[in-house]
Amino acid sequence: MNEPITAVEPVVRELRVAAPPDTCFSTFVDGFATWWPPEHHIGEERTITELHLEPFVGGRCYDVDTEGVECRWGTVLVHEPPGRFALAWHIQADWTVDLDPQLQSEVEVTFTPIDDSTTLVRLEHRNLERHGSAAAALRAGIGGDGGWGFLLARFGDVAIGQPPRPVPARD
Repeated sequence: MNEPITAVEPVVRELRVAAPPDTCFSTFVDGFATWWPPEHHIGEERTITELHLEPFVGGRCYDVDTEGVECRWGTVLVHEPPGRFALAWHIQADWTVDLDPQLQSEVEVTFTPIDDSTTLVRLEHRNLERHGSAAAALRAGIGGDGGWGFLLARFGDVAIGQPPRPVPARD
């Protein structure tokens, strides 16, 4: 079990999207499988065929691979359309899943209107210290170039009706 450590700075990303909040919220939650890349998954030897985000408090965020194996890596904590959504993040720094609530961080996304056709989407991944001594490594992974910044950019593409940007090749 990971031992708690002192607070770790949350990962915060913001994106202005040329779409109203209800479109942004719907794209983020209901359209999850349209912008989340299936290449972003737990386990090296898996090929993902389905991505799911159940749109209610207690709902699961999970993927399904070609063998039919489900990997639940999140649980919906807040579902308040069109303004706020939050998810318990079960993914640990070693890229495994732990369903113990004491070892989970949280991802909160807010959708704030700037005007009638533009939304400020703010994502905060917080409580990273719950991942114990590996929290800084997890923060580096989700806060880096292939983390939330890239994922939000893909979401933004889809929210404005564009195809999502391609996933960069892994080294």
